Amino acid sequence: MKQDLSIKDKSENSKFLKASAFKKNIKKTEPHKHDNYFEIIYLSKGSGLHSIDYNKFEIDPPIVFFVRKEQVHCWELLTEPEGYVLILKKEFIDRSLDSELRLLLTKVSNLSSLHLSNNETISQLFELITKENELANENNFPILEGLLKALLAKILEVAKPVINKAEVKVDLFQSFRELITQNAEIKNNVAHFARLLNTTPQNLNATCRKAVNQSAANVLAEFIISEAKRLLIYTDNTVSEVSFSLSFNDPSHFVKYFKRFTGHTPQAFRNL
Repeated sequence: MKQDLSIKDKSENSKFLKASAFKKNIKKTEPHKHDNYFEIIYLSKGSGLHSIDYNKFEIDPPIVFFVRKEQVHCWELLTEPEGYVLILKKEFIDRSLDSELRLLLTKVSNLSSLHLSNNETISQLFELITKENELANENNFPILEGLLKALLAKILEVAKPVINKAEVKVDLFQSFRELITQNAEIKNNVAHFARLLNTTPQNLNATCRKAVNQSAANVLAEFIISEAKRLLIYTDNTVSEVSFSLSFNDPSHFVKYFKRFTGHTPQAFRNL
């Protein structure tokens, strides 16, 4: 039986940001999550597969992966990898007053993987962050903040994504995303989260559209469907048990909701 997901923690309690070289061993890991930090993984060498939730990505360096704390991932490495891993805790972002850094983090947190057209500067920035991280100096926060901002901007530049440069209320959107992922009880109700954020559903909806061109309801649905898929894939819980864990009072309502967004019933998705 696979009722519980493994939760791994590679962070250090005293550090809100940690960077280190990716371990150079060929490995296969069991599906797991990290629960309390955002992870950026950069590989300049290696081959195999990296699964994030229900999606499998071929490792085709230079490549970068982004794994949110609620996501489940695992590795099937076929050749020796080379690269870096950066772990970022919420406390680091809370301490930062740089709105542009927050905007960059919002952009990458909506991605899973980017193939890079140029990686020389990316490697150098990861190396600088790793060296600065090893100093364990309380006064080097502005340096790490600046290097992280440069790293994210460079990743997005060489991957050539479409960046929305319009001024947006990033703090509210990030707070909404964090509230969804951290709330012990999941509710499919935008008004509920708007009340917790001391705003109106209309304002929350407008903020989400400016930040990621999605309605607040769709941002919420994306999380609920992702969580449902994880439970269907990685646990043996029945469809009814999954529906109740996601605060659906009626399993038939959950089945219709899931099918509307995925095109499959929960059981059909589980059997794919």
